[in-house]
Amino acid sequence: MPRVATFLVLFSGFAAWAQPTVPAHFHHVHLNSTNPTAAAEFYAKHFDCEKADYQGKPAVWAQKSWLLFDRVDAAPPSDVLSAVWHIGWGAEDMPATYQKQLELGAKFQTPITDISDLAMSKGFYYAYVDGPDHVLIELNTARHHHFGHLHLFSDDPVAAGEWYIQNFGATTGRKPPYSREPRFYKGVQVGPSMSLLMDNVNIIIFPSGYLKDHTKFVPTKGRVVDHIAFSVDNIREASAKLQAAGIAVSADGFLDGPDGIRIELVQGQAAR
Repeated sequence: MPRVATFLVLFSGFAAWAQPTVPAHFHHVHLNSTNPTAAAEFYAKHFDCEKADYQGKPAVWAQKSWLLFDRVDAAPPSDVLSAVWHIGWGAEDMPATYQKQLELGAKFQTPITDISDLAMSKGFYYAYVDGPDHVLIELNTARHHHFGHLHLFSDDPVAAGEWYIQNFGATTGRKPPYSREPRFYKGVQVGPSMSLLMDNVNIIIFPSGYLKDHTKFVPTKGRVVDHIAFSVDNIREASAKLQAAGIAVSADGFLDGPDGIRIELVQGQAAR
């Protein structure tokens, strides 16, 4: 076979492999709450988002995606035992934002902390708000004050990141092969890690070595962050493609992501 033809065959094969099984968009984070109405009001009061209605239930619209709530009778588990760590908003002026949050009555699990050396950016701060039902909400220095990220854990952050890239079209600014070198910050493991982007949401994946006494992640179902959701153009077609790739999808559109993270497929891109 001529060299050019051989190259074209190899390239076309690589292109087919590189295409995501299901091109998707970030649709929502789904939370369990003892008082969804109060929870939605809290987010609208403290962060750049707005209280809204989604299929007849209290919800929060945050720029391009949703926070949705299911009402539960008992407080959902919120300790970090699943692979979902926290959700987060940005802040252009973190000290001023922190002070404003205090004035609004926010309680913090972690006060404002300077991690410029870790972020390799002078004046980089973060803090953890103790949100409704004790969901962990990060505020961190950013160029915006929007809903900005979802922070996950994984026993294998690189493999987890590649799973989201290959199956749902998440993107990253890094080039493969992705580093698997362990990295530490003040004695705590922070690498290897992955940083992905799906629409305007940064999906960050840290190693489970960050956690003390970690053995195995529990499933997210039933916890304060119950699941996340991606939107697709056609659920039936998306489910068939995922099934062909070896990923089981339930009749109601749910599947298991890396490390026990429950993922829902929603038809149609998120809209206010």
